[in-house]
Amino acid sequence: MTASETAPEPNRSRPAPLTGRRIRVAVIGTGAIARDSHLPALARLAEEGETELVAAVDVGAESAAGFCALVDEAGAGTPRAGTDLDRMLQEQRPDLVTICTPPTLHRDQTVAALRAGAWVWCEKPPVPSLADFDAVEAEEGGDGGPYASIVFQHRFGSGTRHVRRLLAEQAMGRPLVAHCQTTWYRDTAYYAVPWRGRWRTEGGGPAMGHGIHQMDLLLDLLGPWSEVRAMAGRLVHDVETEDVSTALVRFANGAMATVVNSVLSPDEVSRIRIDCERATVELTHLYGHGNDDWHITPARDVPAAEAAAWQDFGADVPSSHLEQLRELVASMRAGVRPRSSGADGRTSLELIAALYKSAFTDATVKAGEIGPGDPFYTAMHGNAPGWAPLAGERAADGERALAGEEAAA
Repeated sequence: MTASETAPEPNRSRPAPLTGRRIRVAVIGTGAIARDSHLPALARLAEEGETELVAAVDVGAESAAGFCALVDEAGAGTPRAGTDLDRMLQEQRPDLVTICTPPTLHRDQTVAALRAGAWVWCEKPPVPSLADFDAVEAEEGGDGGPYASIVFQHRFGSGTRHVRRLLAEQAMGRPLVAHCQTTWYRDTAYYAVPWRGRWRTEGGGPAMGHGIHQMDLLLDLLGPWSEVRAMAGRLVHDVETEDVSTALVRFANGAMATVVNSVLSPDEVSRIRIDCERATVELTHLYGHGNDDWHITPARDVPAAEAAAWQDFGADVPSSHLEQLRELVASMRAGVRPRSSGADGRTSLELIAALYKSAFTDATVKAGEIGPGDPFYTAMHGNAPGWAPLAGERAADGERALAGEEAAA
């Protein structure tokens, strides 16, 4: 797969109006996430007359061809398989490019797609640093797009929508105390894949690659954060990044939260708990959630009728790639910026950068503090002693990681 470093100047002309026809979609990277999550969502929208898959690109020709066969079986389109991203963009002119490759490839591939006039939907983490994110945002179109959004599917679905409304209206009173937990388990075989556990190719450890979903959901529910104080450690795995982190986060609305991200936890769970003045709302799940995974416990003095209304989540629409993609397609047709793009997507990445800076410098980090000139702006490790890759190891690590990228793409 190529995304030329000397990419052509942006071509902002749209291939054709996005009304009255199917959205033309290309998938970049045809591994597990593309097959297990993106393809089912695209197949459903194809069934509804919204999308058609026109291309699939992967460094492995056999993988791309195999993915295209699955697309055909699913009735989601008749895509062309290829190994050259630039050529595909020129020949197929997709409206939407979904990126399912390792993180180190995301920036160049996203920029190439935007310059070709395509909207982008990129798996997390979107890019390895805030500098990369800002570079991508600079390539977006003006009013009407194209825009680049992040796969943050946990924000979407009926449960999140219901709780977000209750919190926004302060129906349960002010949010006061919160807990955000991503405690998963990854063994040594998981980290045997060369690009994992390395700053340059994965961008970070469990805070960046695992906990980002729950932290993003917490921010989506509680709004802007104002400061963070954190710790990180390598307790088990022989990696460059951390394998566990904890943080204290203060929000602009005054609420305070604890955040735990781990890949050392045999009893795996993803959890968010928010204690408000009049109720506690809690979400407990692992990789996705439905209405039954949310629980609201009212305070003793809340009238029964009001508490019952809080429990009415409506029809169950689980969180999923499908629900986010459905909203993204609607945004494309309306020519408006989608959720989890621009400043709305950047806030989670900024919190992670601040978490790392706080942990590696033993200092409280304020929102907006990390910008050009700050070492944590260009790399999540911030060149901190004991955390940054050693200069003599970078070349060898890069060669091994690139081999891993090709194997995983």
